[in-house]
Amino acid sequence: MIQFTKMHGTGNDYIYINDLDVKIKNPGKLAVDMSDRHYGIGSDGLILILPSQTGDFKMRMFNADGSEAEMCGNGIRCFAKYVYDHRLTRKKSIAVETLAGLLNLKLYINNNRVSSVNVNMGEPLFQREQIPMLGDPGMVINEILPLDDGARFNITSLSMGNPHVIIFVEDIENFPVRKYGPMIENHHLFPMRTNVEFVQVITRNIIAQRTWERGSGETLSCGTGASAATAACVLNKKTDNKVKVRLRGGELELNWNTEDNNIYLKGPAVEVFQGTWPH
Repeated sequence: MIQFTKMHGTGNDYIYINDLDVKIKNPGKLAVDMSDRHYGIGSDGLILILPSQTGDFKMRMFNADGSEAEMCGNGIRCFAKYVYDHRLTRKKSIAVETLAGLLNLKLYINNNRVSSVNVNMGEPLFQREQIPMLGDPGMVINEILPLDDGARFNITSLSMGNPHVIIFVEDIENFPVRKYGPMIENHHLFPMRTNVEFVQVITRNIIAQRTWERGSGETLSCGTGASAATAACVLNKKTDNKVKVRLRGGELELNWNTEDNNIYLKGPAVEVFQGTWPH
């Protein structure tokens, strides 16, 4: 039997397994089975807690379709809560190794448990080859992306350790995310596929966001997506560097720090339940 913990950050939910001892052999398949919302536990993916050679811990993340992702802002906050609340560490600042690099997290403790986490999401990367996105070298800011059905969107694209496309819309609630999300995710210009953020600017300090996540579909929240949306808003001169991002699963606080060029994300982390999965 495999011990697991179900957690979420603003509705972006993941299954956590302490793989320090279990040694999962096929995490991609396990992610598909466990994430199924009808026949499994139900989640946006699976996250493994592993030992690290460069940080305090290593995080591996698998989407609901079994594909491995570089990073997840909501997932890593819950990761921090897991390792502290389950007494794998007593540190209030930890470094977590991910496929997007080593990330530093600050834990906020309430009644001896983690209530929220501030994550240094790192520097946004804007060069086309860094995203990656096919085409001539350079940045992708307010560039037209044609789709097969004749639709054309102005996009800003960047990497937060994983690829993102940001599209500004007038009416976030009624925008057909489920129609255009998969079309853009699988567009031929993105060799690794891409996450897609649809963003409505409310004020200079507040935006609303819906995300189509690569490998998972529309999710209630996306931390790397909120970081990418913040960078895109600033680049397109739509907001200030500090914004609150309203997602269907809650609200996140973002700050693109001009001193170190890193984006900082703060938000809640919640444990839902624990259980066992037949091995």
